[in-house]
Amino acid sequence: MPEHIEVILRSITSFTLLLIGTRILGKQTISQMTMFDFVAAISLGAISANLAFNTSIKVHHTIIAFTIYVAIIFLIAVISLKNRKGRKFLAGDPTIVMQNGKILEGNMNKMRYTLDYLNQQLRERDIFNIEEVLFAIVETNGTLTVLKKPQFRNVTKQDLMIAVKPEKKLPIELIMDGEIIKENLEQNNITFSWLESELKKRNLFKHDVVYAVLAANGNMYVDTFRDHINSPIDKE
Repeated sequence: MPEHIEVILRSITSFTLLLIGTRILGKQTISQMTMFDFVAAISLGAISANLAFNTSIKVHHTIIAFTIYVAIIFLIAVISLKNRKGRKFLAGDPTIVMQNGKILEGNMNKMRYTLDYLNQQLRERDIFNIEEVLFAIVETNGTLTVLKKPQFRNVTKQDLMIAVKPEKKLPIELIMDGEIIKENLEQNNITFSWLESELKKRNLFKHDVVYAVLAANGNMYVDTFRDHINSPIDKE
């Protein structure tokens, strides 16, 4: 087999294996990476890369190594799920960097967490005045969780004693890319006739709509293919 054809086939196999592996291990590996997840991702990536272009390594040896890695990572994840000590050992503990409005320099130094980075993380949470912070905690995946002082927290309807309508379900997507999502209608006991009547109230037909979603409060948002905007903003 020509070498370039072999590399193409190995690359396809590598990508397929990596996709299957991440599906088995779950979304947390890519969305909220702890130190263990980071090491696991690097290891799987390295094995997949070698499978793709390192023709000196036999394909079945690489596949065996990849399978063993996925099995080990999955087993450790199951153990972590059932064992709190194992979870703490692999993922670590959250670290408090601000307590009662005071910066804990000792905890920050242990993590090599600088004041510049702390301020950056606070600004990303729309906090430009550090005096607003009561507690700040660096989670095991590296994100910063912040609890503001009471006087700086957003006022809620509960604070103002305003009655609210309870919401017991998520928004339901009814139409996407101009196609009715039949599964969502069936699962939520929504009929085609009801949807058509709601569109008629807006002087619309199905083929006019690119996206329609039913909010938890019963209101329906509809976006049409024709936006009636003469000069749309397009910043590239």
